[in-house]
Amino acid sequence: MDLFRLDGKNALVTGGTRGIGLMIARGLLQAGAARVVISSRKAEAVAEAVKELAQYGEVEGIPADVSTEEGCKALAATVEGPLHILVNNAGATWGAPIEEFPASAWDKVLDLNLKSPFFLTRALLPNLRAAATPDDPARVINIGSVDGIMTPGERYSYTASKAGLHQLTRVLAKELGPQGITVNAVAPGPFESKMMAATLDAFGDLIAQAVPVKRIGRPDDMAGVAVYLSSRAGAFVNGAVIPVDGGLIVA
Repeated sequence: MDLFRLDGKNALVTGGTRGIGLMIARGLLQAGAARVVISSRKAEAVAEAVKELAQYGEVEGIPADVSTEEGCKALAATVEGPLHILVNNAGATWGAPIEEFPASAWDKVLDLNLKSPFFLTRALLPNLRAAATPDDPARVINIGSVDGIMTPGERYSYTASKAGLHQLTRVLAKELGPQGITVNAVAPGPFESKMMAATLDAFGDLIAQAVPVKRIGRPDDMAGVAVYLSSRAGAFVNGAVIPVDGGLIVA
């Protein structure tokens, strides 16, 4: 099963201290990644996640705020040498009735969900290019959402940001593919995370019943798709938006 091994590869996962980011970081380490760097705004959360992940391999935590271009540049400056895998996972959401939806919610959500993946990817292009080979490209994995495919209510900036990220993924895939860098997106459905916690507490059973496979996502479901896209098995996948949702978008 060497097709799915990540031996010798270095990775950076933003928002890697909890939820989907933590699931992905763990999966990359378990698949043999040489080193995984996780980032998050809160230093305490970074330290706790590093302690949890250390049992699986070499992990480093870097407190960073990637909601601004300057923050993206600062995080990129800490990365030394080739970077084989970049996972743009850090994100935010906001929900409010249309009459009450504030302009600040558009700025906050689009800055983190849509602009930061572009700025961070751009800042790390030298590292990604250094890792790329003709047979094994460097990988950028953007974490979108089924909300960028479906039409959820009252999360106006979130759904727009994720739909935009899916399209940005396609544009970057076309531009960076010739440079030995593939760019793909994952569109998760319902998974256990801090962002989804309140919703799942209130409506978890109903949400699970709406999914054709009758459950919500598990950590291995998200780890699996990230390992696939990062490994030799996914080397010829570029510009894809992959729903990991148990079939929710076709329900």
